[in-house]
This record gives sequence, structure tokens and C-alpha cells, in this order.
Amino acid sequence: MNSEINEDILFFPVDSSLKKIAEKILKGQRIDAGETLLLYENAGLGWLSLLSEIVRRRLNGNDVYYIRNFHIEPTNICVNRCRFCSYSNHFSKKSWDLTIEEMLDSVCKADATVREIHITGAVHPEKGLQYYGELFKKVHDIRPDLHIKALSAVELDYIIKKEGITNAEGLKYLKDCGLNSIPGGGAEILDDTLRKKICETKASTREWLAVHEAAHRLGITSNATMLYGHIETYRQRILHMQLLRDLQDQTGGFNAFIPLKFRNMNNELSGISETSVIEDMKNYAIARLFLDNFPHLKGYWPMLGKPMAQLALSFGVDDMDGTINDSTRIYSLAGAEEQTPQLTVSEMKTIIQEAHRIPVERDSLYNKVN
Repeated sequence: MNSEINEDILFFPVDSSLKKIAEKILKGQRIDAGETLLLYENAGLGWLSLLSEIVRRRLNGNDVYYIRNFHIEPTNICVNRCRFCSYSNHFSKKSWDLTIEEMLDSVCKADATVREIHITGAVHPEKGLQYYGELFKKVHDIRPDLHIKALSAVELDYIIKKEGITNAEGLKYLKDCGLNSIPGGGAEILDDTLRKKICETKASTREWLAVHEAAHRLGITSNATMLYGHIETYRQRILHMQLLRDLQDQTGGFNAFIPLKFRNMNNELSGISETSVIEDMKNYAIARLFLDNFPHLKGYWPMLGKPMAQLALSFGVDDMDGTINDSTRIYSLAGAEEQTPQLTVSEMKTIIQEAHRIPVERDSLYNKVN
């Protein structure tokens, strides 16, 4: 099948500059920022699909991963007021601040087959390092087998600075309390000129990257996201991915890259039209081509919706995230199609199989478990 795809690429009617990029990708060579800009501006969707599928198969064959997981969003009370956010108490019609007991009750009620708990939310002005450390300890008291993926780099930057200690010291403390990995949220676009326009008080580009680097050095893996489709340019998307690729070259600590589509309900950027499906799929394919050192590309179905997440499996995506069980509100509040995001394992497998891929259950580190 790969040789057939390669032959299709060679005969595709594209100009010489795009053919040179394809030749590099077929040889497993890295493309640069200028070439990536050409892809964004000039490459057709069908051609990008073929190229991204070559890379996906090279890295992961026909396997598509999923995990049994659930989310806890401790609070939406936030020190930041990001213009794209529909989740925080500044924009949401609801405000909540869960107690530790309420969160532990969710852990007790979780299905015994669940492998991962994802804990992230707003940057609460009062909750600190010890608070989350005690939470992680108590989660592991109840479920020692549960992988704790928790606290975005933005949350970590805030609570560690409050303690007046280094990222390494703060992360080491949380790791000792039971933190296993960290999610990729809060990256938005890693360009400080843009961040001043959409999330001025949030951790800077340097600070976000520094948290992830410190985590990787301690053996704490992480993911990386990109919020696209608002006021960023293609050049800023590429800069964002370049910074991630450079850090991954140094540490190898990123598990997956997760493009996140901007949703325009209930926030200060509601006047911006959402990106088209064509733009979404183009972005997935180009991310797969540029981020050659990221082992996995995730199509986060609660944000995309199930049909579009399935379509993304033809544009370089090899991970569908997890079952989630109606335990996240971050995207439903912003108007995503999945207002009650939950999937059974059977439904997840069906979505993947209908795309002619092989469903593979994984743990949080992408080890196959079935």
C-alpha cells in the first residue's frame, strides 16, 4: 500500500516546489518553515492527505489508539481572562469550585476499567501546590493503578511561582505525590505578540515551554496543543510548531500533538467565523508532516465531533483520545457539536473500524494493552 501511495504522489499535478517537498517527505527528511508555509498556502487537500498518510503509516501502521479515561475539571474560577475562553467564570453562565471530597467521589464512581484521570481546569487564585499534591495522593489511595495526567503548564507555572521555587522543584514534589504526566493545554499559539492580544495575563511562550522541559527532564511526559482558527496567521502556527519540534529534539518528552479548533460561542472572539472542515483537515495533515519527531497526532473528538474526528484519520491522525464519559465541559461551553461528550469502547472501535483502521487500546504512555 505504501508503494501505491508513493506512486500516486509522484504523478500528482502539483508545481515543482511542492514536488520537492514531497520528495523530502518520501525520503524521511525534515521540512523547514518556508516549505511548510508553501504547504499551507498552495497545497491541495487530497495531496496533503496522501502525504500525511505516508507519514502516519510510517510511524504507526494502521493502528489508531484510544484510552479508557475520564476528566475532572476542579474549577472554572480563573485569574486569567482569555478572550477565546468560554469556560472560565468570566464568560460561563455557571461557576463551580469542586471540593476534594467531590472530586474523590468521582474517582470512586469511575468504572474499574478506566486507566487515566485527566485533571485540569482554570487557574484558581487560591489553590496551590500542596492542595493539588494532597489531591493526587488521595486519588492514588483510592485507585493506585490510575494514571494521573494533571495540570496544564499554565496552571503549573502559576502555582509553582506562588511557592517561590523552581519548576523542577515544584514538579518533583507533585511527581512524588502521584503526578504521572501533564496535558498540553494553555499553549494556544506560542507567539508572545499574539498572546498579548488573546491571553495577555497567561504564562508566556518561554514559561510554557520551560514547564514542559522541566517535566521531561524529570521523566514526566506531556502532550502539546495548538489553538488555531482565531486571529493567528499561518506563520504563527508554524512558529508554534517549530518551538515544539525544537524542544522535542532536546527532550523527547512529548507523546502527542493535539490541534484544537477555536470554537466561537460565549467568548470575546465570538465575531470570528470558525474554520472550515477543509482548513481543519489541512491543519492536521501539515502538523503530521512538520512534527516529524512527535510519535502521535490526536484528533480530539469532543472538540471536532465524532464524524470529523473520524475524517481526520485520513489526514495523519492516529489517536482518538478516550471514552471520557461526559466529564468535560471546556468545549461544550464553547459550542462544540458534542454537548455530552462520551463514547463507549464499542462505539470508539466502530468509528475507527469504519475508517478502515485498527482500534488499539492503549495506556497513557501509548503502550498497547489489548
